[in-house]
Amino acid sequence: MADQQDRDTAQPISDGDITPPPADASFTPAAPLKDAGVDFSPESGSNDDAGEAGSTVAGAKQALRDNVAKGREQAADKARLFAEDGKAKATDALGQLSQLLRDAAQQVDDKLGDQYGQYARGAADRVQGLTSAIDEKSVDDLLADARELVRKSPAVAVGVAASVGFVVARLLSAGLDQRDA
Repeated sequence: MADQQDRDTAQPISDGDITPPPADASFTPAAPLKDAGVDFSPESGSNDDAGEAGSTVAGAKQALRDNVAKGREQAADKARLFAEDGKAKATDALGQLSQLLRDAAQQVDDKLGDQYGQYARGAADRVQGLTSAIDEKSVDDLLADARELVRKSPAVAVGVAASVGFVVARLLSAGLDQRDA
């Protein structure tokens, strides 16, 4: 009964509880299980639990594949929504730039002459044409055009990416400087 009571009240082990082996004791490691005739291969199990475990693993793998496919589909849908939103914002910004250039063309006409105002009007027309081209295409068409541009002239694509990165970095640093002030 004393052993049962000792097990019910857990006590930390102290140095007095540990007895070292005798000095003349020798250590012999046990033989590995693979040498003892035990077969650990999953195919050798004749019980039905092994088959159930295999089907459970297969079911879990299939469920994981289904969840990954669903997640990929949801991510693609969200990316498409963000791309559509970005396309709308870009066309709005380009439309405003075109209008700004047209307004500036009138001021240039008044101050420098019609010849220089015509340059501003030409730039406004080009920006408006770009706006129309972007607005008419779907996001998939724009991505296909971008891929084709990168495939045909990778140097131009790298240059554009570096320029866009520089502009974004400048805008971010300017925004952070204004926020800190």
